[in-house]
Amino acid sequence: MSDLSIETLRAQLLDHNYICDPRLGTVLFLALKMQRPLYLEGEPGVGKTELAKTLAQVLGTKLIRLQCYEGLDIRDAAYDWNVGRQLIEIRLAEAMHETNRDGLLKSIYRREMLIERPLLQALSQPVAPVLLIDELDRADEAFEAFLLELLAEAQITIPELGTITAVQPPIVIITSNRTREVRDALKRRCLYHWLDFPDAVRELEIVRKRVPHASETLAREVVAFVQRMRGIDLFKAPGIAETIDWTNALVALNVLSLEPDAVRDTLGVLLKYQDDLGKVMGGEAQAILDELRGKVL
Repeated sequence: MSDLSIETLRAQLLDHNYICDPRLGTVLFLALKMQRPLYLEGEPGVGKTELAKTLAQVLGTKLIRLQCYEGLDIRDAAYDWNVGRQLIEIRLAEAMHETNRDGLLKSIYRREMLIERPLLQALSQPVAPVLLIDELDRADEAFEAFLLELLAEAQITIPELGTITAVQPPIVIITSNRTREVRDALKRRCLYHWLDFPDAVRELEIVRKRVPHASETLAREVVAFVQRMRGIDLFKAPGIAETIDWTNALVALNVLSLEPDAVRDTLGVLLKYQDDLGKVMGGEAQAILDELRGKVL
């Protein structure tokens, strides 16, 4: 990684079909060089998770993903004790009339008794993995406090065992859809980047890369349509992922350019809420098509 530059990194991501603008390329380069976690915020579907996946491919390393959710705790995120094996150890000790309590405790709380979850797995790899902590905003605030030691020191302290330090510090990428604010204590340990919806030119590049079999006319019309839809007051504006899915769906139906029937029949690929579908089906789609006719990129 010593000979890595920002442009080289961006080019390697592009080789894996991820288009990275200069600002994102710079902060990602700095995160790698400085060995700091990268905290990515942005709307769902703008490429936060995909960046971590692609980075692992570029670096030729393992991707370890922790999907956050409400109620996530240490047992699911970091480690748990193998209670079954511990009970066997205790019964064997009883059968052999072992009386050394301290020795028994050391035996049942040794490293081999741990069940490794994603965070501890990331510290145990011989080659630095990409650790993706995905949608942190979905986890409870209390969970953030547990992450501070890992983010700052690349280690986890287990009360019964001691501190486990990373063999190679993982490359940490944290994503958030900003459904709630994450505490400053965690953000201070990270480099930060807001990943926004792309402009029309960059989104068209993405569609060309990810759906190369789409006709040029269809790609341009899809991007123009989606860009215009993001200006409507929708509950959930379509992200890049939906743009790609919609293009793939239209290609599968042998659609070469947007027509009202094709748009109406496939809007469920682009929009995921009934209120949004009702609003667009109620005349917005036709209005957008009329507006874009002759004005596509």
